[in-house]
Amino acid sequence: MRKGLDRQSAGSLAKLLVFILVTTLATAVLAITIGNISFESRETYKAEFSDTTSLIKGDDVRIAGVRVGTVESVDLGDDNQSSIVTMAVDDSTTLPQSTEATIKYRNLIGQRYISLEQGSKGSTEPMESGDMIPLDQTTEALDLSALFNGFKPLFQGLSPEDTNKLANELVQVLQGESGTIETLLSRTASVSQTFANRDKLIGSVITNFNDLLDTLNNRDEELDDTIVTVQKFMSGLNDDRGAITTALDSIDDLTTETASLVTDVRPALTTDIKQLRELSTRLDQPALRHELDDIIKILPIKATKLGLTGDFGPLGGVVPCEIRSDITIPAIPGISGYERPRNIFSGVVVNNPKFSGRCD
Repeated sequence: MRKGLDRQSAGSLAKLLVFILVTTLATAVLAITIGNISFESRETYKAEFSDTTSLIKGDDVRIAGVRVGTVESVDLGDDNQSSIVTMAVDDSTTLPQSTEATIKYRNLIGQRYISLEQGSKGSTEPMESGDMIPLDQTTEALDLSALFNGFKPLFQGLSPEDTNKLANELVQVLQGESGTIETLLSRTASVSQTFANRDKLIGSVITNFNDLLDTLNNRDEELDDTIVTVQKFMSGLNDDRGAITTALDSIDDLTTETASLVTDVRPALTTDIKQLRELSTRLDQPALRHELDDIIKILPIKATKLGLTGDFGPLGGVVPCEIRSDITIPAIPGISGYERPRNIFSGVVVNNPKFSGRCD
């Protein structure tokens, strides 16, 4: 049992050690990559620039696009008008005294690097460690703000993707990284051609917009009245917002009640529709259809006769000409004139101008 536990513990320990080793190596590689750490022996050189904006320690030093070192520090010059950049370059790289240093853009987000190349001026003798590249052999980075402001009207007519491509090509061309300016010219020509192909459409839009402005200018009084009316309408709505809110609440209650009513009526309504469907099916039979047609044909005649009958009053064709009735008051002892039964009503003649001549 003890041996089994020892073997299991030894296996777990071995796995843990392997995991720690792999993690340590991966972390070291990541740190070396991010920190631009080199284990090669290096020589230190300096370069004087008039402007080193955004150049920081750790930025690349490249020759023909290949990284050969890093920036060690950026300090202010003795005259307080220039910057001194200290570079660590691999000792396998030999820099002649004619070397020219240029600060270039690594990308459009502002990261920079120093590009070294052999110049046409100066001696070809190799530089010693600690030597400085003079100011007349250095070039600061492009001023992208001034560059892009100059191309701002062109960028406004491009999509974001085309703008990024054109800006990148501009930087590459002006930094001397592009072998030819043909790509930039072709891109600019493509943009110009796009605008040229749509000149009629642009002109039509401008013309229509001018017509719209003329129409609005000719009807400025009506437009003013409309704006004032809308303002009054909105003010009225604001003043009546309490009543509107109450009405909306009432509508909500009405909707709820109507929904419940429809829910209650739905079964009966469904039954009625079903019965109506059965009635329609029966009436659609050929035998009943003929009889129904006859009834519909004589229905207007019957309705006319019923209407004429109604003209004679609520009793139809019966005209009240005279109403007779005998009303007798029984004897009332003690009252003069009523000691015996007395007849006080015997008949009434109805005289109605509407039935004049029918009671003669």
